[in-house]
Amino acid sequence: MSGVTIVPPGRFNLPPLRDLWQAREVAWVFGRRDIVLRYRQTAIGVLWVVLQPLVGAGIFAIIFGGVAKLPSDGVPYFMFSYVGMLVWNVFANVLTRASSSMVANQQLVAKVFFPRALVPLSSALSVLVDFAVAAALGLVLLVGFGVSPGWGILLAPFWLACALLLALGLGLWGAALMVKFRDVAYVVPWLTQVGLYATPVAYAASAAPPKLAWFFAVNPLAWIVEGFRSAFLGLGTPIWWQVVCAPVAALAVFAVGLLYFQSRERQFADLI
Repeated sequence: MSGVTIVPPGRFNLPPLRDLWQAREVAWVFGRRDIVLRYRQTAIGVLWVVLQPLVGAGIFAIIFGGVAKLPSDGVPYFMFSYVGMLVWNVFANVLTRASSSMVANQQLVAKVFFPRALVPLSSALSVLVDFAVAAALGLVLLVGFGVSPGWGILLAPFWLACALLLALGLGLWGAALMVKFRDVAYVVPWLTQVGLYATPVAYAASAAPPKLAWFFAVNPLAWIVEGFRSAFLGLGTPIWWQVVCAPVAALAVFAVGLLYFQSRERQFADLI
């Protein structure tokens, strides 16, 4: 009599890609549910998606552009910070939602068998929907402010993919840790808040003092934010080594995060 044998994952084995693909409907269900729950019983619905970068960009334009008089590479400071917020929100929201996804779905994780990695990975779906809406408004704002990005905007998806992979890698790590240590629920939002100001989102890396240039040179998020903004606003050619190193760093973080998540998966049902 033939049957299906479920073998527990090895300690440092990546989940079979075939299993992830066959269970892709699970990720779609999780992602669709997140989108529905996010906007159910809200007064203004999808407008919340554009209010966050609009208000953030407005405040940054007043403080950094109006008060501090920091340079914005020749474009209106509002657009400069708005585009920075676009890619930063993708990173921060994916990281936050992926980190809390296992605990938020603990009933399913404990009772139903499916590739657990799909839970944090599915968090990217709702974030990408939010990004699409905010990016569409960003294109309208480009016309309104008279900014022409040129063909360089075709590189924007490249930088977006780097931000997504980096966030998912860290989110997988955070999701595995939060199953055992619920402190992660407090640490991740705090770190993203600190990271917002430690990354050139509301200001240009070139505005930093020379003695701090090394900090942005070793920060992959700085490469991604600056690269995405250069592509979206047509600010020139990005630094070649950052174009090469950004995907390498993002893929490395994603692979390490997935390996760590897989190594802890056998304990999830008992701990959660």
